[in-house]
Amino acid sequence: MAAGATVWPLVNQMNPSANVRAVALIPVDIPDLEPGTQLTVKWRGNSVFICHRTDAEIALARADKVDELPDTYARNPNIPDDAAASDENRAVAGNEQLLVMIGVCTHLGCVPPGDGADDFGGWFCPSHGSHYVTAGRIRKGPAPQNLHTPTMVLSDDMVLTLG
Repeated sequence: MAAGATVWPLVNQMNPSANVRAVALIPVDIPDLEPGTQLTVKWRGNSVFICHRTDAEIALARADKVDELPDTYARNPNIPDDAAASDENRAVAGNEQLLVMIGVCTHLGCVPPGDGADDFGGWFCPSHGSHYVTAGRIRKGPAPQNLHTPTMVLSDDMVLTLG
């Protein structure tokens, strides 16, 4: 019993602080996000891209053959780990026009701007040349994985809760 009382303060100090727990879940109000626009928010120290894709961007993403991509896994914790990287598995379920990704290049952790400078209409990491398509999948360059999707829930009133 005394050993537990002695060890507990050491163990307890390793728990996340109140301010860290507070940012573990963040709500983002997105009903006014227009097609063709992207909102970037900070979550757990990373940029998160919230994109309202156009029909043309969705069609472009769905034209890719998943088995020909460098990473064939969805990288979406909201669905099974072994799910294929189809556009449907990368987008927000039930709202396929919405794409939410952690905006960190999977090569060396840079933030790829979505400025259309890539070869596929998506994101380009100018630091090392990785190109991501409009579904956030790696298409060309040294990045080994697709941009990851955060854990999230979308409410009926279009409030996206990350975490």
